[in-house]
Formats: sequence, C-alpha cells, structure tokens
Amino acid sequence: MLETLRNAFKIKDIRKKLFFTFFMLIVVRFGSQLPVPGVNREYFSNWFASQQTNGAFNFFSAFTGGSFEKMSIFALNITPYITSSIIMQLLTIAIPKLEEMHRDGEDGRKKIQTITRYLTVGLALFESIAMTIGFGRSGLIQNVNFLNSLTVVVALTAGSAFLMWVGERITEKGVGNGISIVLMINILSRVPQDIASLFETFVKGKTVAKGLLAALIIIGVILLTIVLVIVLNDATRRIPVQYAKKMQGRKLVGGQSTFIPLKVNTAGVIPVIFASSLMSIPQIILSFTGKSASGVGATILGMLNQNNWFKFKEPVYSVGLVLYIVLIIFFAYFYTSITFNPIEVADNMKKQGGFIPGIRPGKPTTDYLNKILGYIVFIGAAGLTIVVLIPIFFNGVFGAYVSFGGTSIIIIVGVILETLKQIESQMVVRNYKGFLSE
Repeated sequence: MLETLRNAFKIKDIRKKLFFTFFMLIVVRFGSQLPVPGVNREYFSNWFASQQTNGAFNFFSAFTGGSFEKMSIFALNITPYITSSIIMQLLTIAIPKLEEMHRDGEDGRKKIQTITRYLTVGLALFESIAMTIGFGRSGLIQNVNFLNSLTVVVALTAGSAFLMWVGERITEKGVGNGISIVLMINILSRVPQDIASLFETFVKGKTVAKGLLAALIIIGVILLTIVLVIVLNDATRRIPVQYAKKMQGRKLVGGQSTFIPLKVNTAGVIPVIFASSLMSIPQIILSFTGKSASGVGATILGMLNQNNWFKFKEPVYSVGLVLYIVLIIFFAYFYTSITFNPIEVADNMKKQGGFIPGIRPGKPTTDYLNKILGYIVFIGAAGLTIVVLIPIFFNGVFGAYVSFGGTSIIIIVGVILETLKQIESQMVVRNYKGFLSE
C-alpha cells in the first residue's frame, strides 16, 4: 500500500489527483463544523447524548462523521445520496424504462445519474423538513418562525447536495470513488474519539497488567476484524469458461480459456445497511415524536436495539439478534439477485461461443450459476454477519459503546482497497500511454 502511494506521488497527473482529493476532504471536514444558522446546538447535543445507548443513532453518527450530533450544515451528509442510489438500483429492475436506460451504455447511465441527483435533493428536502418539524418546537430552533425554519431546511438540504457534488468532483478530477471516500473520511473522523472512549473505559485507572491486557485485547479485536474484512472482500469463486474456435473470415479465432469471477461477498456492505436501517426505523420515529414506549412495545424496541444484544442479564433482548442475522442473509440474496443475472450471463456466453467445461450452454449453465451463486452468497452473508457481530458482542458483554463497528470497518477497508486498485490501474494506463508515445 505504501509503495503504491510512493509510486503514485512520482507521477505528476496522479499527484495532482491526490492533492485535489485531499483538498476536497478538508472542505468536507471544515463544513462538518459549520453550524446551521438559527439552531440551538447545545440543545441538540444534550438530546443526542441522551440517545447514546440507542444503536440507531450511533450508526447514523458514524456515517455522518459527527455532523448530525453537532447539527452542522452537513448534518444529513451523503445518506440521502446513498438511499437514492439504492432506490434507483431497485427501480432499475422493476421499471423496464430504467432497465433500458441502464443497458444503453454511458448515455443511459448518465440519465440514471441525473435522476439519482434529483431524487437525492428530494430526499434531503424531505428529511430536513421532518427534522425541522420534529425538533423545531422542542428547542432545536431558537426563535421558531417560518423564516428561521426555512433557513434550517435550506441549509440542511444544500449541505447534502453540496456533499454529493464534492463526491462527484472527486470521482471526476480526483482518485475516483468519490462518494465512498467522503463516507470513509466521515467514519474515520470518529475513530480517535471512539479509541479515546475505549481507553477511558478499559485502560485508564487500571493496574499496569490489567490495562495492558485490555489494550492488547482491543487491538487484537480490531486487527482480527480488519483481517476478516480483507479476506471477505478479496474472496472470489472463479468459474472457468472455454471459448470454442470458429472461423472469422479466413482466420480461426477463439479457443482461449478465461473465467467468471464471482465475489463471495457479492452484495458488499449493503445487506448490513439495509438490515440496520430497517431495525432502527421504529426507534428513530419514536425519538422524533418525543414519545416513549412501555410494556410490550418497550421490550420490542429493546430487542431492536443492538446495544442490548449479548447481555446475559437480559437475554430476551437478544431475540432481535436472530432477526438481524435473518435480515442480513435475506438482503444478501435479494441484492445479489438484482445485481447479477445468471440468465443474461449464460445467454452472453452462448452468443460468444463460450461454455463452462462439463456444463451444456443455455438453461443448464443458468442452473449451474444459480447453484454456485446460492452457495457463495450464503458463505458471504455468514462472513459478513460474523464481522458485524464481533464489535456488537463486545459492546453487549463489556459495555464498549463506540460509534464505529463491523459495518464501519467493512466500509473503511473496502474503500481503501478499491481506491488503491484504481490508483494502480491509473498508473498502468499512464505507463502504457508513455510506452506508446515513445
């Protein structure tokens, strides 16, 4: 990794892209400190502090880099863009017109991207209005009137739209993968605070032996999670493909062997985000309305809260853990089914004269791909579940409340690896162009 960065800085074009990306990330972190005009930040910070045992808000705080609890102009961050992108991916499968756009190549993808931008602004507007109405009269807005409320709505919506623009500029003029890099820097900004919290809880004030043991366990858990994420991210099942020889004009072409790389973790972190978001919706709605649940309702909400899982004194709450695992596996299969089409892959192979050794072209190939995909998606979902449950286990057993967890580590490691691959590919292209110009 360090060698890749060193080599990248030696190339002028890539060095400019790295500096541009770094500058844009500084802008992101600077904007995360700018308060929304007219809001009472102290009120919101106190309210957020009272929600620290609520896993839903810890999850949201990590994704926004602390901007949400500080009520800065980037409080919504890029979550509306992520949501709109997921919605568009789902609609692309459901709406034939969008599916046709997706198949139209670059022009079609540009049209889908434009629709995604409009949808992002619409979602940001809806969320900012909901927050203004939900918290405005409770103390968020210092002087509640139409003009001040409109200012808050505009500031939050504009902040989210600006971050979307920053992400696209990083993709276009920086090292690429802009939206993911913005999300990663937000998560990373919370890590020092969380490490300090772990130090205060488990190391400070303890004897040297106990403090050292606790520090080693914390480091070991983090390293173990990172290693598992790297293995999960790089694991692939290669399906061999053989292309038959055929006459093209007077030449005999084809006959080469290749493979279809099927990633074990095909859906990435999406199943975890879907599952966590779905389980946090009731908690967020109740928090916004200012109401509290009691009786059976309180028990159900306790089951949905990740911070209550693995608590041996209250085992009933861990029932929500089972639901969480089921949701992750379900969304892993669901998201894979809409992003990878075995029928289309089999048809393309047949048209190009390709076949899987030992498997007949057509429906047998489709059935074979579905069978293999079913195995590896389950393995990927199981690995993903283990990764996200490691930090939750330590939160429940030892009370290690931190905003980052398995989901955050998956995003950080995945984005770093993907960005390094993009930098390496740009270096290869640059060297290839240089070789041709000589």
